[in-house]
Amino acid sequence: MTAPADAPIQKDPGKPSVSERAKGERRLGLYLTLPSYVVMLLVTAYPLGYALVLSLYNFRLTDPEGRSFVGLGNYLVILTDPIWWNDFVTTLAITVVTVAIELVLGFWFAFVMLRIVRGRGPLRTAILIPYGIVTVVSAFIWRYAFAIDSGFVNQWLNLTDFDWFGDRWSAIFVICLSEIWKTTPFISLLLLAGLVQVPEDMQEAAKVDGATAWQRLWKITLPNMKAAIMVALLFRTLDAWRIFDNPYVMTAGANNTETISFLAYRQNVTLVNLGMGSAVSVLLFLSVVAIAWIFIKVFKTDLSQVRGDQ
Repeated sequence: MTAPADAPIQKDPGKPSVSERAKGERRLGLYLTLPSYVVMLLVTAYPLGYALVLSLYNFRLTDPEGRSFVGLGNYLVILTDPIWWNDFVTTLAITVVTVAIELVLGFWFAFVMLRIVRGRGPLRTAILIPYGIVTVVSAFIWRYAFAIDSGFVNQWLNLTDFDWFGDRWSAIFVICLSEIWKTTPFISLLLLAGLVQVPEDMQEAAKVDGATAWQRLWKITLPNMKAAIMVALLFRTLDAWRIFDNPYVMTAGANNTETISFLAYRQNVTLVNLGMGSAVSVLLFLSVVAIAWIFIKVFKTDLSQVRGDQ
């Protein structure tokens, strides 16, 4: 049987329509962020474009007349050089270890800050103190703490003449430790913002139904914090992937502790090889974009759906 010609068109039940409220909020968000987008485009478009152009040339500041076009030659040299892959592995190891541990500790701190009643203000202030310290200052503190001659860590552990920065993985361990100490408060603050959005009535209903704390965490808390977790992981992963300060201060890239950002710095500033350094910078930028794209695709978080809008 065919439907009448004037019958209303039925919507596909598998594709929920977007409410007018959600549409209006999206338009408002676009209008509010448009000026900042324009400013960021004006500020970043030229440096990015110029770096992309320089990456196609063999260009050293010490030999400006010898500038020559090499196309993708710089990228080929970088991607076939063991130094790039060594720095890639170092950066990946620091990123994975620090972000994973910070996420676990951040959850714990967030739960503590949410549940505590007395002294909540001083506690939150104390937890956030490490994040307020300048990264370079923090790096120098950890460097002196683990120093072979004057560091107090060796004294506490009864170690004599153990050089934490003399081996690749022990140095990376200290770098990761300093990163975790400083940036865990940032993760906990973002996760706390997500925890306060979890409906308390759902938690109480789950308790009445006999759900354990672990079941409530996996079935109620985490699903309702999906947006906050994505933001925390995305911001922290991108920040960790671009790490520079701690390796620069603690090891200066020695013993295979150089990161990708450090490699770009060394090529551009130390060796004044702007062509190769720009190519490294472009690869670093592309990797950051790829990480952001992967996170967004994996989490597939729509903030309007998190609020319950359709």
